[in-house]
Amino acid sequence: MIQKSTELGHIELSNDVIATICGGAATECYGVVGMASQKMIDGIYDLLKKENYSKGIKVENGETGAIISLYVIVGYGVKISEIVYEVQKKVKYVLEKTLDITIEAVNVYVQSIRVMD
Repeated sequence: MIQKSTELGHIELSNDVIATICGGAATECYGVVGMASQKMIDGIYDLLKKENYSKGIKVENGETGAIISLYVIVGYGVKISEIVYEVQKKVKYVLEKTLDITIEAVNVYVQSIRVMD
């Protein structure tokens, strides 16, 4: 949970809210098929639906801001390093502009590669 204080009061942002915003931003990036679960079941990572993004995103408090870990499934045939870099940029930008919080790091873990539709 991220806490923030303003002159008008105190705000607490749950990890589920942050995860939903992160998941939405990440899945808008070209090359991202979807969010993946953090745990493998029978050698396969589940493709998560929008309401379950919190299972594929981990939010932690760092020394200078939030540390976000995203687990994604990327499309076959697209340069993975470019996808990851774009996801990092977009997630950081969206969180800073939407929630006005400081982001220390955005870690992206590629769990699987699938053929894009």
